[in-house]
Amino acid sequence: MADYTAFVEAGNALVELLRDSLTPEPLSDREQIALCSPHESENNQLTLFLYHIEEDSPNATAGYYQLGRDLQRRQPARYVLRYLVTAHSKAPAQLKEADQHRILGAVMQTLRDNPVIPARYLTGSSAEEGAELHVLVERTPLEQLQKIWNNTSKEYKLSFVVAVSGVTIRSRRERRVPRVTEVEIDTQLRDAPGGRP
Repeated sequence: MADYTAFVEAGNALVELLRDSLTPEPLSDREQIALCSPHESENNQLTLFLYHIEEDSPNATAGYYQLGRDLQRRQPARYVLRYLVTAHSKAPAQLKEADQHRILGAVMQTLRDNPVIPARYLTGSSAEEGAELHVLVERTPLEQLQKIWNNTSKEYKLSFVVAVSGVTIRSRRERRVPRVTEVEIDTQLRDAPGGRP
């Protein structure tokens, strides 16, 4: 169970996995892969944009668990993070499309080969807790992808969605539960209805 930093730790882990896998080929510079909006890509050639956060199975995380002898803590919340992955080629116009296809192909290959982000990429509370972050390329209708781009005057770029699950944030809510220290047992027989013992 990670702390409130779990979202940024998950994003950074995904970026570091891709930086190691996509450099020096097809990208020459690790820093060209970044967590940012595709509309503000600047010098980046691959952007990962966290555009949706959803609580995963909220009913399964209800209640409390035992933290100590007299202490319970609320169950951690589990989340699925959805990232829009977009390639931004710096190649000349006639080579731009092919370059973007190569970049996205390398991303797909990496994610398929790593359905769970290796532990070496985890940092902070996610590393301390031994989080297991699962990665899945989601089937997303083109209309849904285009809606993300509709709020800007920029033209749509080929993109896809990656879902990262297994992201947890521990609760700060705790409660004290006093232990039973005394039990009273009544051994007297009560009169049954009708006067029978």
